[in-house]
Amino acid sequence: MKLYGDKNDDKESAKPTINWRNDTAFSDRPGASAAFDAEHFESGSGGRESLRSSSNPNYANATATQTPKYFTPLPLKRKSSSAAKSSVSTVKGEYRVTRLDGAGEEEDAEYKDELWEELNREAEAEALREPLLVSFLYSSILNHETLESSISYHLANRLASASMSSTQVQSLFLEALEDDEIRNDIRRDLRAVEERDPACTGLPDVLLYFKGFHALVTHRVSNYLWKSGRFVLARFLQSQVNQIFQIDIHPNATIGGGIMLDHGTGIVVGETAIIGDNVSILHGVTLGGSGKASVDRHPKIGSGVLIGAGSSVLGNVRVGDGVQIGAGSLVVEDMEDYSVCVGVPAKVIGVVTPKSEGGESPAEKMEQTDVVISLFDENKFEI
Repeated sequence: MKLYGDKNDDKESAKPTINWRNDTAFSDRPGASAAFDAEHFESGSGGRESLRSSSNPNYANATATQTPKYFTPLPLKRKSSSAAKSSVSTVKGEYRVTRLDGAGEEEDAEYKDELWEELNREAEAEALREPLLVSFLYSSILNHETLESSISYHLANRLASASMSSTQVQSLFLEALEDDEIRNDIRRDLRAVEERDPACTGLPDVLLYFKGFHALVTHRVSNYLWKSGRFVLARFLQSQVNQIFQIDIHPNATIGGGIMLDHGTGIVVGETAIIGDNVSILHGVTLGGSGKASVDRHPKIGSGVLIGAGSSVLGNVRVGDGVQIGAGSLVVEDMEDYSVCVGVPAKVIGVVTPKSEGGESPAEKMEQTDVVISLFDENKFEI
């Protein structure tokens, strides 16, 4: 079967791209539907080296929480496996998947989701290092067949309340995550956080602990519900995210892929706001409206933009592609592409070298202190 659909080529050609790693899929992990059966905590068999040997450092004091027998050490990320070299790598949408060995070129060929494979390998390595988290890692990641199933289960448990059970929330997520564009975007979001946040040690960190990513995935679900006319459910999810993660994104806001909400606390995004692709937004940022009329009153943020902590962009203003907004700035007028703006109100003090000319996107660079590098022209500087 075809796992996900490709987007329109003309539309994608205008988007900033994320440099995905060229990892190939590894051999299948032996899984089990009942992660906590007693048999899983017996010694290994069938030619696998037992992890309950005295040479295993994780087993020394693990009498109460033993490691499941199918925890076979797997290579860490960025290392390829010879077993998968015959697989054919391709790009579906904007993330890499691998066609299974023996699959044909037909449209319904089965593909492996390489990001999901990598996330599983890292989760297994984490379980080996910390046996106390085996149950948590299995219930949240390793016992699921797809990324969508894992995310839906994990966030349903985070967002459940007396008003709606976790199983009900999970069903909403699974329904929305059948959409090809949403599935593509959440993979771009995962990789964006992993690549841009130096505090991130791997993909499981993002999925399990980073509330900016959690809020963003939930917004994609609430936006799906809003577009379907299910406004009450969309509002419910928005309210839960606001209470639990302290991030308030209106369900009608339009947000592209490859987004990082760093830390996330205090971020507010208004109803008619539009955020492009490959954008990084730090904590305390407000994309707010001007006036109370029900009109297009919120900012339009281009692609590749970095918005510093505590900044506010107010009104129906356009922030161009590749713009860097300094921390604590107040933007109330349009900003041209590849400009650097700081202050209250914000003024343009420099320019950014576009990626097409050998520069680096501010959203990917995540550097907020090298605003002034060299004299460019009069009062402008180039970075």
